[in-house]
Amino acid sequence: MHETTTLLVEVGALLLLLGLLGRLSRRFGVSPIPLYLIAGLAFGQGGLLPLNASEEFFAVGAEIGVILLLVMLGLEYSAGELVGNLRSAAPAGLIDAVLNALPGFAFALILGWGWLAAVVLAGVTWVSSSGVIAKVLGDLGRVGNRETPVILSVLVIEDLAMALYLPLLTALLAGIGLIKGGMALAVAVLTVIAVLFVAIRYGHLISTALSAKDPEALLLGVLGLTLLVAGVAAKLQVSAAVGAFLVGIALSGPVAHHATELLSPLRDLFAAVFFVFFGLVTNPMDMPPVLLPALALAVVTMGTKLLTGYLAARRAGIAEPGRWRAGFALTPRGEFSIVIAGLAVAAAQPVEPKLAALATAYVLITVVAGPLLARLPDTPWFKGWLRRRTAARPPAPVPAAD
Repeated sequence: MHETTTLLVEVGALLLLLGLLGRLSRRFGVSPIPLYLIAGLAFGQGGLLPLNASEEFFAVGAEIGVILLLVMLGLEYSAGELVGNLRSAAPAGLIDAVLNALPGFAFALILGWGWLAAVVLAGVTWVSSSGVIAKVLGDLGRVGNRETPVILSVLVIEDLAMALYLPLLTALLAGIGLIKGGMALAVAVLTVIAVLFVAIRYGHLISTALSAKDPEALLLGVLGLTLLVAGVAAKLQVSAAVGAFLVGIALSGPVAHHATELLSPLRDLFAAVFFVFFGLVTNPMDMPPVLLPALALAVVTMGTKLLTGYLAARRAGIAEPGRWRAGFALTPRGEFSIVIAGLAVAAAQPVEPKLAALATAYVLITVVAGPLLARLPDTPWFKGWLRRRTAARPPAPVPAAD
């Protein structure tokens, strides 16, 4: 009974604080994400007032937060749009992997950490945070922007790539043979194909089974289906985020519209929990020794993500402002980077001891800087610079008349 009372007090106090911080951030027109992270650091391991009773609650809530953020993004698009965007964004996905995985790989080798740590750090720097980016796009009102499908395509390709990378990394860290590693990879590939096939071919049947006329039944049905598919996907070594996103894609029509309205408050609650938990499990005292290397790596890889988004949006025919918005939006790293570093920490064979602290500091830097950079294209200064840049370009040649 005492533990339950302590849990209620800790959760209630922290949620109340988050509400006040959210209101404060909106008063000054900034994203609340950095404030949520700082709150987590203050009340987590090594913080000012560690909260112990509520850590398990926030751990589960954080997982639900990422799942809800991704299913809400999926609800905005149809299966046809997803397939079309994936086909057009495949070259961008390749550019994304090269530009953002190689810096992490090379950085680890420069530090003398060995090839296995280099493979881990390549994954940490490669993948953007779907949870943070989904929150930023919602906060800035950009879900309907022309560049948003390009951003989502890059994120989905990254998540699908993680469905292949994570089983392979797990095999390398465990030191198992090629046969077992290949089997894990094959299971992951088949699972992704099966979920995508069901979402595209039978999504209309799923929508029919979930009535939009009964809000309570719709909320329970969509939430239950999303958590079920995400859990099964994670169990099969596929990203839970991919499973949740594909559930959103599968739903259509009035069901998708009403589900969006019903899930929005839950998404906001658990998204805040996700960012707080990230800070709760981070010990601020572990980061100072690796802060400068993490900062250098963050500067380089935020630049490569900016280039990735810019090139992907330009290839899709997006105008200049949208290209910059896409690039800046992709800069934060988050949940996958922490998962990858966590696999290395728990590995059977030892990996570089400083890797976890470096990854945590790196992710925190990008998560704090990313939402701030995402607002940069909307500032008067940047718009003025963009106009001057456009005006300075030579005019396009006019084709000669026949």
